[in-house]
Amino acid sequence: MTINKTSIIDDLIAIGAVKFGEFVLKSGIKSPIYLDLRLIISYPELLNKIAAALVEISRDLSFQRIAGIPYTALPIATAFSLQSGIPMIYARKELKDYGTAKQVEGIWKEGETVLVIDDLITDGGSKLETFATFENQGLKISGVVVLIDREQGGKERLQKEGYHLFSIISIFEILDRMKATNRINESEYQNIKQFLEQHR
Repeated sequence: MTINKTSIIDDLIAIGAVKFGEFVLKSGIKSPIYLDLRLIISYPELLNKIAAALVEISRDLSFQRIAGIPYTALPIATAFSLQSGIPMIYARKELKDYGTAKQVEGIWKEGETVLVIDDLITDGGSKLETFATFENQGLKISGVVVLIDREQGGKERLQKEGYHLFSIISIFEILDRMKATNRINESEYQNIKQFLEQHR
């Protein structure tokens, strides 16, 4: 299978997932561009297409479980699991003080290798937190696959810690496509590009 990045980018633009304005990211940085990937759940065909692309880029990796990062990546990871047949687990954002009080939900064995799935990466901080949760339970991380890399230092930060990141689309590819299809003008393109490069 060949991944059609342009098709995915066009679909994301069409559903309004690429927004411009002033947005505070989880890292605290104010950004002129925001990727609202929570919208994907309302578009089954696009969700399916994204999952297929993630399955494709992880084909050469070795892992026994996949794990979505709550909340946005859980539907993506579920679609990945359905397409690949690989069982899914996930780390809870908050610890339960009732029921089983598990930190990692699903079926797994200590020593198994996990491929982490997320919608995007900015600075990599939330990924490292998730990795620590799994590793504290005796699981190993084979790497992380994301739909979009915001190109703001996340990949380099993970590499420094010994983890590998695989992404389908760069935020610069989205900008290039939007400029090529006249959805943003040259001035907007340069301003956003400059912001991203300054916050790497």
